[in-house]
Parts: sequence; C-alpha cells; structure tokens
Amino acid sequence: MPRSARLQSESGIYHVMLRGINRQQIFVDEEDENKFLEVLFGSIERL
Repeated sequence: MPRSARLQSESGIYHVMLRGINRQQIFVDEEDENKFLEVLFGSIERL
C-alpha cells in the first residue's frame, strides 16, 4: 500500500536533511555538492 502524500506546510517552510547510509559521505567531491545545490535551488524557483 503506498503512503499518503505529505501535507503542504501552511508557513511554506520546510527542513531538508540528507544523510548517507551508515553516515557515509553523500558528496564525493565539490562538483557533486554543487550539482545537488543547483537542482535544489532550481526546484525552489519553480515554487
């Protein structure tokens, strides 16, 4: 059974948290981190 969609925050403020499995690094190098931030900020601009 699929989970229910999350409710949208009335304030529009969300907390985003990332953690690798077993607390491993999620970014291998600065290029990985920059690409993630590019995608994240791109999604913010669409809202």
